Amino acid sequence: MKEPSIGDLAKVFGKEFTYTGIMMPSTNCDIVILKLENGYNVGVSKSKIQNISIVRQARPPVKNTPKIKSKSGLPNISIITTGGTITSKVDYRTGAVSALTKPEELVANIPELAELANIKIISPFSKLSEYMEPIDWQEITKHVALEINKGADGIIVTHGTDTLHFTSAALSFMLKDLPKPVAIVGGQRSSDRGSFDGHQNLICAVHYCMSNIAEVAVIMHANSDDDFCYALRGTKVRKMHSSRRDAFRPINCLPLAKIHPKKGLEHLDKNYNKKAAKKVAVNTKLEPKVALIKYSPGLQPDVLDYYIDKGYKGIILEGTGFGHVGENWLKKIERATKRAVVCMTTQTIYGTTNNHIYSAGVKLHKAGVIYCKDTLPETAYVKLMILLGQHKNIEEIKQMMTQNLAGEINERIEKKSYLY
Repeated sequence: MKEPSIGDLAKVFGKEFTYTGIMMPSTNCDIVILKLENGYNVGVSKSKIQNISIVRQARPPVKNTPKIKSKSGLPNISIITTGGTITSKVDYRTGAVSALTKPEELVANIPELAELANIKIISPFSKLSEYMEPIDWQEITKHVALEINKGADGIIVTHGTDTLHFTSAALSFMLKDLPKPVAIVGGQRSSDRGSFDGHQNLICAVHYCMSNIAEVAVIMHANSDDDFCYALRGTKVRKMHSSRRDAFRPINCLPLAKIHPKKGLEHLDKNYNKKAAKKVAVNTKLEPKVALIKYSPGLQPDVLDYYIDKGYKGIILEGTGFGHVGENWLKKIERATKRAVVCMTTQTIYGTTNNHIYSAGVKLHKAGVIYCKDTLPETAYVKLMILLGQHKNIEEIKQMMTQNLAGEINERIEKKSYLY
């Protein structure tokens, strides 16, 4: 019987085990390495293998990716690909994850997309999301605005998941009076795997782009199965798990919608901005010298001196509870607030800040710290960058940090939104 080669789906039998997975390269000739369905690799000593068989041979690479054809009567949706797991596959020669050769490969593997809409692909760059920088938010925003103003009915941005919620917040603030849906989509599994979640996420994103919701939303799995997705407001979402397919959850609010890949969209939150026949205004200016500092017991306040002496214009503090730091931070904070906008968020993730409940909060407020209510730390970080880049009046910026500009602040938090 022919032995399996790299890339073949194989079944390995032993006295006390049976493994099924894709054959991976091994640096040890005595070890067989398989990539299992759950994404993890397992190494099996050849001395313990009783039998090994080929379940399916490796698929040959696609030489000619079919061109995407337009059909009359379907909505026009632009997909802006920026990299990440959703547009990647495993290179079985090396065992590493690599980008798809062409963005069109992704659409070619999901024929349902072409049945729902006319798809246009734009690929400004390909970058892992952990390497994303504010300049990339600006680039993505410009492409989104350009496609909307050219007449696209909706925009999908494919993005790596690690910093996806930073980008969704940036787009929410930079796109002014957004008239069309913008869906940010990621994947926790690469496109060659049976558990690839990007397939459903993209289909649900198309349904979102066909809705009357004109907001930036993250579209990802709602649970670990392939039941449906959630549309999560771009400023109220966070990655809450490193590997689960339903890693993204709404914070302090309900999802905008539940989206079934076949049935379409079901509204869950009735308060949303609606589609309009107009163009989008865009302002991508930002101030990069903003720091996000997570307070912890024992952290010395001279960390503030570092940023102030380096010329930072804004500091977001992730305080404990309602927004507190150590008592020994007060003098350093008084110095910092004279040179920069210093804002407070809470590291509890859920809930809100409040500077009136404990004396610590009262003192920090008197020292000039701006309490950002229930704005998420990452969202506050992005928001302050953008406000400092687009406005000169510091007092006006401080006031806007406490105002709801893009759905980032809830005046009332529903009980059922906790751990939704």
